[in-house]
Amino acid sequence: MKNSLWRDHVLPFTLMLGLLAVATLAGDYVLHRLDLVWVGRYLGIAGVLLIIGSLYYSARKRKWVSKGDPKTLLKFHEFGTWLGSWMVLVHAGVHFNAILPWLATVAMGVNVVSGLVGKMLLNRSRQHVQGERNKFQLHGFSKTEVEKAVFWDAVALGAMTQWRKVHIPIFIVFSVLALGHIVGTFLFWGWV
Repeated sequence: MKNSLWRDHVLPFTLMLGLLAVATLAGDYVLHRLDLVWVGRYLGIAGVLLIIGSLYYSARKRKWVSKGDPKTLLKFHEFGTWLGSWMVLVHAGVHFNAILPWLATVAMGVNVVSGLVGKMLLNRSRQHVQGERNKFQLHGFSKTEVEKAVFWDAVALGAMTQWRKVHIPIFIVFSVLALGHIVGTFLFWGWV
């Protein structure tokens, strides 16, 4: 049976994103049922701090800092941004009080999706397409036949390689919108 890019790579990505959505709805539901909605307000702060902390990986990757094992930092980046995003999404809940927080939430959601593309799809998909090429070559297919056999998987892979062009700019947009929301919150709560 031929390995499927969809089954092996796209489906796990979709399930991870679905898990984030279900966990968000469950967290918001639990807070409302237990009359602890106020906790959600502070989950936003904790979530943003976790996301900021997880950016140490990006600084290490770009050699702005030299301490820390890149593989360990990548795992923390992935887990910290997922958990932090979950906290921010529970914080956002289903409350439509202002446009700025929702714009920040949408930007964060797009950034989470693009990050998951990088983590779950891109590397695995490269391995999948190369493995398929190797398998067909071992079976004596010509180069043209191999490329024909993996054409659609290669097209999907080509589209996915563009993920960083979305991930970093959307993170910047998210950061600016989130900072605007945080400053606005400080002003309205009278913290400054």
